[in-house]
Amino acid sequence: MKRVGAYEAKTNLGRLLDEVAAGETITITKHGVAIAVLSAPAPGRESAAGAATALRAFRREHPLEGVTVRELIEDGRRR
Repeated sequence: MKRVGAYEAKTNLGRLLDEVAAGETITITKHGVAIAVLSAPAPGRESAAGAATALRAFRREHPLEGVTVRELIEDGRRR
């Protein structure tokens, strides 16, 4: 894992992002203390738009059929 100072990270962000895209994990420090980590996204993580699309598809396949959201909330509280 590579460590760089905050100033270096700011001035060389493009290069650091290229390194992250190549698989490197980079710790950004401020006065020697780690404050952030640059790394590639976890495998299998979807974008927000992809998650919303998947949720809509799930709702089409699993309709509520007359059950209100309020009833679902109350049912969840009882469990």
